[in-house]
Amino acid sequence: MRIVFYCQHVLGVGHMFRSLEIVKGLKDHEVILVTGGAEVDFDPPANMQQIQLPGLMMDAKFTRFIPLEEGAEVDEVLVRRLRQFKQIMAEQQPDIFMVELFPFGRKKFRFELLPILKKIRKGEYGKCKSVCSVRDILVEKDDMKRQVERVHGYLNPNFDHVLVHSDPKLVKLDETFPGVEGIVPEVHYTGYVARKSDPVETRTLSDELQLGDTPLIVTSVGGGHIGQDLRQGVMDASPVLHRTHPHRLVLFTGPYAPEAELEALQKQAEAHDHITVKRFTKRFLAYLKLAKLSVSLGGYNTTMNLLATNTFGLMYPFLQNREQNMRARRIEEKGGLKVITSDDLHVERLASLMADGLDRDAAPLGLDLNGGPNSAAILERVFEDM
Repeated sequence: MRIVFYCQHVLGVGHMFRSLEIVKGLKDHEVILVTGGAEVDFDPPANMQQIQLPGLMMDAKFTRFIPLEEGAEVDEVLVRRLRQFKQIMAEQQPDIFMVELFPFGRKKFRFELLPILKKIRKGEYGKCKSVCSVRDILVEKDDMKRQVERVHGYLNPNFDHVLVHSDPKLVKLDETFPGVEGIVPEVHYTGYVARKSDPVETRTLSDELQLGDTPLIVTSVGGGHIGQDLRQGVMDASPVLHRTHPHRLVLFTGPYAPEAELEALQKQAEAHDHITVKRFTKRFLAYLKLAKLSVSLGGYNTTMNLLATNTFGLMYPFLQNREQNMRARRIEEKGGLKVITSDDLHVERLASLMADGLDRDAAPLGLDLNGGPNSAAILERVFEDM
């Protein structure tokens, strides 16, 4: 089975890493991952080929495109992307075309997705099924009636299946998309897509860190475009906490954090032997597995990493939309983490919360975290029925 998997990230890197876990689940099949955002450092699975379209990101309000090539004109980039995309599909002739998020989101990218989807329906790329891959919680819209109509208008005539990367015991799709009953393609819950920690990698890191009985605190903010207040808050609170609760802190700024901020935080850390500041690590899950406490934003991947490693976390949800806060609050109700707000980032308050967090264990939630392998199994059944 050959799958062309389209994944366009515009702010954080969560969409990309969730997609990579699904690719790993498809280890027995050939995957061509078509990406179009900023470059992300990762080790590609052996079964995957990545093809990068001319890069595009979005502004902070998600209203206009920003080319990643210096001096490039938006309209010219759009033309080049669509031309290259059509060429990829014509050459690959996939059995499955899978699209991350669209049409539940990424509506600005319909300029290239709808032409491809329409060609698939006409049979121009051979016998191919179209599948939508979507997370558990969707961003709210001011006019949900119009949003439902728009999604139905793109989804129903162009897609065959929808994979919802959620466990309905925690969140159901109809809670954030009221038009589920009007969806024509078959909807499948895959469980949450979560990476599994590598015991060998974890032991190697443990030997390097030489923690002994000293608890490890890990702070992370996803891609790093946002979360500056959390990064600084933890940096200021850690020395205060260290007076009563000796610990090691490793803070990851994220790959897209400004260079000047990274340098400032590293300079601040030089005054404290127990603090290390890094931009990024490919061994993040190993760090979390060793950690006694996580302090982080509330993206999908970070949350699943906490659940997969059974690490207690203080979670600071991004409040521009409901996604992170809704998921975090539900897990908090079950004892898996504690939600913090901007009022909690003051030095003494955050130090106190971190001290409490070091004394807590995450409650097991019993959620399905096998979304990667489950997604692969569903796609295999789709292929067998073609």
